[in-house]
Amino acid sequence: MGLNTTILCLAILCLLVWALRQRAIIRRLRHPEPSQHAADLHALAAARNERDSLLNAFPDACLIADAQGLIQHCNQAAISLLGPVPPRGRAVLETLRDARLAAPYLECRNSGKPAAAHIHLPAEAAPGRSPNTSSGEAVWLVDAAPLAQAEGPPHIRILLRDLSAEHQLEQIRQDFVANASHELRTPITLVDGYLETFLEAPELLDDRPAALRFLGIMRKHTGRITRIIEDMLLISRIESSDASTLRMETFALAECVQDLIDRLESLIRAQHATVSIQLHDPGVTLHGDRFYWTQILFNLIENALKQNPKPGLQVIIHSEPSDAGLRIEITDNGIGIPAADMPFIFKRFYRVEKHHSQNQIKGTGLGLSIVKRAIEAHGGSITCHSVPGVRTSFQITLPEQEL
Repeated sequence: MGLNTTILCLAILCLLVWALRQRAIIRRLRHPEPSQHAADLHALAAARNERDSLLNAFPDACLIADAQGLIQHCNQAAISLLGPVPPRGRAVLETLRDARLAAPYLECRNSGKPAAAHIHLPAEAAPGRSPNTSSGEAVWLVDAAPLAQAEGPPHIRILLRDLSAEHQLEQIRQDFVANASHELRTPITLVDGYLETFLEAPELLDDRPAALRFLGIMRKHTGRITRIIEDMLLISRIESSDASTLRMETFALAECVQDLIDRLESLIRAQHATVSIQLHDPGVTLHGDRFYWTQILFNLIENALKQNPKPGLQVIIHSEPSDAGLRIEITDNGIGIPAADMPFIFKRFYRVEKHHSQNQIKGTGLGLSIVKRAIEAHGGSITCHSVPGVRTSFQITLPEQEL
């Protein structure tokens, strides 16, 4: 925002300089000297070209309206945003269409002073059907200010800037902080409660079975706190990086998956589940950050196991070539994901499981969010299809591997 504000200030300053130069030239043209007349006409045309170039270089939509409310000048961004009919010559109120967008302009025209506002609109009512919003709400900065003219009432400069993307990022940040605070508060409160019980009733320490049971519960919840913090740090690491900062290497997919199966062996054995590797080519390799791919595959396999604690679960890791490059599929025959939950499974802290008892520790709700962001960091995508009680499949599509 700081850089955009600086650019805006420079643009306004340049427009003011242009207006003053135009005023001086017009005054001379009204009292022409034969030797100066042609030069002044040329200077006026050059000043107008300079103004148009300046406006077109500005990334936000910019309009200049006269005292009658008719648009006299606009930049290319405004034409692209408010088209298909060029705004020039049309009324401001007609061009902006929505009264909420026009409110700062009307305030400026009535008061003669600058006016600005952040306007919240439904996405369908936003100029150009705002491509930066997917949440149903668009946010626009509308800034209007008087612009001095050579003579007569000042014109009004109107700026429109799409802030929808920034607004959504801020909403995501606020939701993340709120959810993280809630998720951490619950186990911390439980641990604190048991500690308080020991302090208020120290004789419980002599009851070895009860003390061990309390300590075991506390250990589970401190483990949950640790997992939440680790997952939050991992998401932060992913989102603060891009593809250029990944530690790229080539490694065997089968070897990576087998390492994860070995790590999960105790859970697989306890649930009487089977995890099998069915690759189209046993020697197929991935070119990427192995740390992130370990997290991706571990979360998907562990998620299948934890969501399906009943014996008999079958998990299959499959690969095949695709038009885009490579497709990796993790399927299971467990309870599946209800259709109502499907749109939300990759959202942070969203959990589908409904089977946990009070003595079980729920997952962090960050696993699939980590999976999605890590895959996207590698230029890939992930989708999920589920028929509850029959089959659930996570499909990872990767671009052609560049070694």
